[in-house]
Amino acid sequence: MAYRRQTRLAMRKPSQLVPENTVSGNALTIVVAIMCFLACLTLGAVTLVRDAARDWQTDILREITIQIRPVEGVDTAAEAAKAATVARLFRGVASAEVISQEESARLLEPWLGTGLDLGDLPVPRLVVVRLSDPTIVDLEALERRLAAQVRGATLDDHRGWTSRLQTMARVTVLVGVSILALVFVATVLSVVFATRGAMAGNRDVVSVLHFVGAEDGFIAREFQRHFLLLGLKGGLAGAAAAATVFALLGLVLAPSMGSAEADQVSALFGSFAVGPVAYFGALAIAFVIALMTAVTSRLTVYRYLAETD
Repeated sequence: MAYRRQTRLAMRKPSQLVPENTVSGNALTIVVAIMCFLACLTLGAVTLVRDAARDWQTDILREITIQIRPVEGVDTAAEAAKAATVARLFRGVASAEVISQEESARLLEPWLGTGLDLGDLPVPRLVVVRLSDPTIVDLEALERRLAAQVRGATLDDHRGWTSRLQTMARVTVLVGVSILALVFVATVLSVVFATRGAMAGNRDVVSVLHFVGAEDGFIAREFQRHFLLLGLKGGLAGAAAAATVFALLGLVLAPSMGSAEADQVSALFGSFAVGPVAYFGALAIAFVIALMTAVTSRLTVYRYLAETD
């Protein structure tokens, strides 16, 4: 009689095959939320670095710098003006402007502090050359003409510096992808242990259902539904937390923009704000993790039932 009663109860209330709001289920939800949060933060960082690397490449194609080193007995300001004139004569050059001493002092503030008197320091003068069409500018010819006509002039196209930054960006993206993979693996392992724990806790009901002929698919669907809901709840919570962090960082850092230090950060990371890709990517990660949770639990149930046969 007890056997029949347990069988009827299990068949009448299949939704109770996996109890709701258990300690292990709530713990798994928290673990999934944390994993999703870390994955979304990693995606945001990767997106930020990727966008910055793209901006660096665009800038290097559109701008070069002429540096006029101080030479004893030579008017550095006059030589800088001459270098700008030489650059403007080249095909493909849109403009060439000499950076004032005040602007140079502002660029040096993060390292040397405020209130600089550049007259006492051998600070070179800079000429910023913007290119209208980088493909037609003969940089080698420009460098030769500057060396011949302007004393102390050197041409810096920033390619070596930008190449190192781009290499660092690619490495950062690779590390970010590796972290995402590790987060997914950790999530899968957590779901495997949680599923086997849930099946062990409901072994009697599962055994009865299996014994009376319930299909493995029926049992697997019940666990899959349960863990899909847990994964979706935890994933959306983690994605929402990550989106909140993204928004707060943008709001907190925006007022500080305009200082010399902020200019340096902006040169590396732009406005330090993630784009729509990060927000939609966080939502996609939440659903991917929920799907992974459901599929992993289903496969674990099939394996567990196969082991009990």
